[in-house]
Amino acid sequence: MQDYQKLLALNLLAYAVQKNTSVDELCSQSGLEIDDLRSETKDQLTTEQVNKLWLNATDLSQDPLFGLHFGESLQATALGVVGELIRHSRTIGEALNHAVAFAHLITDAFVMELDQSNQAVAIRFIPNEERRRESPVAFRQKMDFFMAFTLHEVDGLILRKMQSIRVMLPVEGPDLPEYERVLRCRSIQNSSAYLIEFDHKYWDEPILTADYELQGLLLRKVSAMNDAFTNTKALSERINKFLLANAYLGVPTLDAIAANLNVSSRSLQRKLQEEGVTYQQLTDSIRKSLALHYLQSGHYPVKEVSYILGYNELSAFNRAFRRWTGTTPVSYQREIKQVL
Repeated sequence: MQDYQKLLALNLLAYAVQKNTSVDELCSQSGLEIDDLRSETKDQLTTEQVNKLWLNATDLSQDPLFGLHFGESLQATALGVVGELIRHSRTIGEALNHAVAFAHLITDAFVMELDQSNQAVAIRFIPNEERRRESPVAFRQKMDFFMAFTLHEVDGLILRKMQSIRVMLPVEGPDLPEYERVLRCRSIQNSSAYLIEFDHKYWDEPILTADYELQGLLLRKVSAMNDAFTNTKALSERINKFLLANAYLGVPTLDAIAANLNVSSRSLQRKLQEEGVTYQQLTDSIRKSLALHYLQSGHYPVKEVSYILGYNELSAFNRAFRRWTGTTPVSYQREIKQVL
């Protein structure tokens, strides 16, 4: 399956070169190898690597609005099969519906929603709060990128510029004029929400480059990718793998996991119930495994392990650990040291 995060990372590197940035330095500081990005056999990028890439690209390019300008420059074809599907949709409305359906294959920073009225269409980018908290600066660059990309890609589909009616995102001060230029809106509202609204007349605007036969083939291919992403493993197994892969971020809430998987919290709970498990049981199992790992390593004091695992009080961690093992974290760590 095509790795869209790697594809986006390669395009980011290509754009960084245009900003007179050293790719070698950017990759080195981000803990990446270009050959690994090109390889389908190498592991997926970690959240930490993705965040570092955005942060270092912003810093080395000396462009605090790197994401906004990157989004202004990128074309849909750079997003592989998903981008081609969008480009060969019949209308702008159809292209946006495809973008909403498959955005999670490209990023876990947000989910997209469309709101329609007789006068306007609003594209809402619903942030993944876990991603926002872990690296606010990288998160802002990603959101700037996707908002600018969404607006400017429409230009290439209908061969004329689409004008925004309303835009919402966190921005104020001296950067505002540049956001107004790129997002084509004089009424940008400083808000924690992210939204682009445009006239409803664009919804049925035909895409001039559409190839309907190719669109059908692309839709089947992307749908197969989506099925592989969502259905090849039991949901509980996918969540376990995600929690372990992102253990350095702590244990996220049910709402954060649901947003990452592009489902509602209620739907996630129902699907797990069908598999005979609850999210609480999954996180409890992960916390136990991680607690044992961290304590056995000998590199972390008990209080720090408690904090990493998301316990607000050390006493709560002690009670949980005793329930898992029959002993306290301090006693367990002492026994490990004696064995070693």
